[in-house]
Amino acid sequence: MDKQKFEKYMEFFLKENSKLNLISKNDEKYLWEKHVFDSLAIEKFFGKYKITDLSSKKLLDIGTGGGFPSVPIALNYPDLQVTALDSIRKKINAIYEIKENLHIENLYPICKRAEAIENIKFDFITTRAVAELKILIPYAIPLLKEDGYFIAYKSMKAEEEIENADNIIKKFGARVVDIIGYRLPLDENFIRNLVIICK
Repeated sequence: MDKQKFEKYMEFFLKENSKLNLISKNDEKYLWEKHVFDSLAIEKFFGKYKITDLSSKKLLDIGTGGGFPSVPIALNYPDLQVTALDSIRKKINAIYEIKENLHIENLYPICKRAEAIENIKFDFITTRAVAELKILIPYAIPLLKEDGYFIAYKSMKAEEEIENADNIIKKFGARVVDIIGYRLPLDENFIRNLVIICK
């Protein structure tokens, strides 16, 4: 990880946040712990599944919001093509500003809804703080390559969400293959999970 690059990114993000309120003011002081560190948890998935060559891979982040996890992932994995998708124009504009100012060549901010994406499939799809799995599955799975992975960032209620989404997961010919747990570096006990879903 290029520490200097991330410091520059966080500095610029806070500047944008003061104008656009991409994350709450209370969360600003935990930008690294709650948002950037959390976004980079994808390395646990890449490590466990021994995914090392990302040079021809494409990742789609649905409902990227203020750019989490899309921007930290793009910064940390310059070989990976990262599409940051959101239907709210001001958020996509902010991500575009970050891309331009930090010269993140592998980041592609797009203002669209997921169902409007056509003729392209992704190796990886991520979502974080968007909606429950039962709502996300119909958007994510059709955009996933046959051997791709849908990585949903979830709270400690991950198993409950999986249970609630059981029928819809089966309907879309998908299956949950893993739950990778981790903790955020905070005094409070912040347990998070990556729910890994395949077609």
